[in-house]
Formats: sequence, C-alpha cells, structure tokens
Amino acid sequence: MKYVGIIGAGTMGIGIAQVAATNGCKVWVYDANAKQVESATVGLEKTLTKLVDKQKISAEKMTEILANISIATELKDFKDCELIIEAIIENKEIKTKVFTELENYVSESCILSSNTSSISITSLGAELKKPERFIGIHFFNPAPLMPLVEVIPSLLTEKTLAEKIYNLMKEWGKTPVIAKDIPGFIVNRIARPYYGEGLRIVEENIATPEQVDDAMKTLGNFKMGPFELMDLIGVDVNFAVTTTVYKDYFYDPKYKPSLLQQRMSEAKLHGRKTGKGFYDYSEGAEKPVAQKDDALHQQIFLRIISMLINEAVEAKRLGVANDEDIELAMQKGVNYPKGLLSWGKEIGYAKISETLQNLYEEYQEERYRQSPLLRKM
Repeated sequence: MKYVGIIGAGTMGIGIAQVAATNGCKVWVYDANAKQVESATVGLEKTLTKLVDKQKISAEKMTEILANISIATELKDFKDCELIIEAIIENKEIKTKVFTELENYVSESCILSSNTSSISITSLGAELKKPERFIGIHFFNPAPLMPLVEVIPSLLTEKTLAEKIYNLMKEWGKTPVIAKDIPGFIVNRIARPYYGEGLRIVEENIATPEQVDDAMKTLGNFKMGPFELMDLIGVDVNFAVTTTVYKDYFYDPKYKPSLLQQRMSEAKLHGRKTGKGFYDYSEGAEKPVAQKDDALHQQIFLRIISMLINEAVEAKRLGVANDEDIELAMQKGVNYPKGLLSWGKEIGYAKISETLQNLYEEYQEERYRQSPLLRKM
C-alpha cells in the first residue's frame, strides 16, 4: 500500500503521516481546518530538523519524508488512496459523516480505517455501504515513537483484512497486536484503573497526586505516575475515553469516571497543553515534592497494581487478545515496566485476590469485583 490518506492534522494525524511517509508511502493529509494542516506540516519540518541535528535521520531522509506528504484540500483528493486512516475528534457522529462522504470518492478496494481509541469499530463501519473494508488501526501518542498499533477488526470486517493490516504495520516498523472490538480495545480497557484508582485515592484524601505518582514510580518502576500521565495525555482526553468506555460497558461501576477529573476538564485544567493540570507547568513553577510514607506508598501501589492485574486477567478470560498480545500491548503501548499477567504471578495471584477482596468488603462496590479467573490462577 503506497498511497495513504490521513484525515485530521492534529498531533496523531501528522504523526501517523510521518510514519507512513518515512516508510516510502505517498501521503495526503486533510483537515477541515486548512490552517491546521499548514501549521502541522510546519511543525513536522521542525521535528524532522531536530532529528537531523541529533543525527537520528539524514538530511536526505528528511527531504524524502517531506516530499512524500501532500496537503489535500478536500476529501475528493483521496480518490487514488489505497488506505485511509481517520484521526479526528472522538465523536461517532462526526466520524461517521466523514466516512459516508468518503465512500463517494474512493475506489471499491480502498481500505477505510479509524484511529479511534474507544469508539466501537463495528458501530462506525456499520454505517458504510461496504463495511467489510473498514477496520480499526489504533496508534499511540506520539505515533512516530510509540511502537504499538492495535489492529481491530469489526464483526463485519472481511476476514483477511486484519492480517493484511498487521503485516503492513510490521513493514512500517511497528509492533502490531490484534484486538477484539470491545470498548477500549486492549490498552485503554486494561489501563483504566491506573488513572481511575489513582483519582479515587486522591478524591478520598488518602494521598496527594504527587504521592500516588511517587509510589507508582518508586515501587512499580513506572516511567510516569497516573497524574503526570493524565497531564501529558490531556485531562480532558483521558476523561472522554473513560466516559466512553463507561457508557459502552452499560455503566459498569468498574469504569466509572471521576468527579474530580470532570471538574478539572470543566475548568480547562487539561495539563501540559493548557499550562496547568494536576501540576503547574507555567514558567518558574516548582513541582511539589511527595511526602514520603513507606506504608502509604505500599498501600497505593498494591491497590492500583491489583486493579490493573485483575483487568488483564479478565481480558484474558474474555479472549480480548491472546496472552502474548496482552503483555506486549501494555509494555509497548503505555510503557509498563512488565507484562501484567507475569507481574501478577510475581506478586502472587493470591495476594492480588486478597487485596481486591479487602477493598470490596471495605467499599461494598462492584468496582472491586474479581475476575472469575483470578481466583483460579
């Protein structure tokens, strides 16, 4: 597939365009906001210049990448594309409208895909005249650096298409995994407690955001704590994904969003991109230092890691992906230091089960119910 269209020139869209162009594809980028495409290509040029300065790529490679990217002024410009990846706002109606219009211009054999992180691939594809050519191709941010790509066939996707996209992602130097079309797929489903339980601990005044972050980094070896990570992703984006997963699981208490996160979103305290989130990123602002408390840190770590491991075990039970892909997805998609299934074995599944049982008895909430498989492991 040498002719690729990208819809959306935000961080994800231009990042995916860079990946495709780096691998020799001719890429067209379209955004409803023409100025966004211009600023994105200028930003890409700056990014590539830095890579040349650091001797990560040659000047010739930079020229080649930029030459491979063209600006599309309307969806009709995608008429020759073999693959189109949509990376716009997480809104089903807007995405569906784009795809149904797109079908009027592209060839019968053109593959249509979405980079959605949480919307059902089946529901998006079902609106198309040819739903069998539709698939989820979910990159992680920043797309040029993060190796993982979740490939998600819908119930209507042609049987061989997932393998075709899987192989293409390998050609592009990515680490693909195939996931079932369930809310959140692999990573965003399993990772929800990392944020949700961290938020719950802070909401209950058990610990501060910096203490939660410090516990997960020092005891769990995570590169970033949940609050640092939410600030990086965007508090609003993280909240939107959680809300979608919660609704799509028919309001399962396990995925219940946080009121604190909702208030942060309403206040536009979105993290790094707005200069302030759970931490202050304005010039000269000092990051608060976590007050050390070994017992509290241990409690925080065990509570969050138990919730994560339980979610991974449940994903295994439901066949969301095979064991290898579940482990790979969490390490390559969100930089977890270990696969959660092997981590559960290391800590001891009995210990994880006991921790969750204690939380369930304390809170009397379905949120802390164990996977039926956990007790058997």
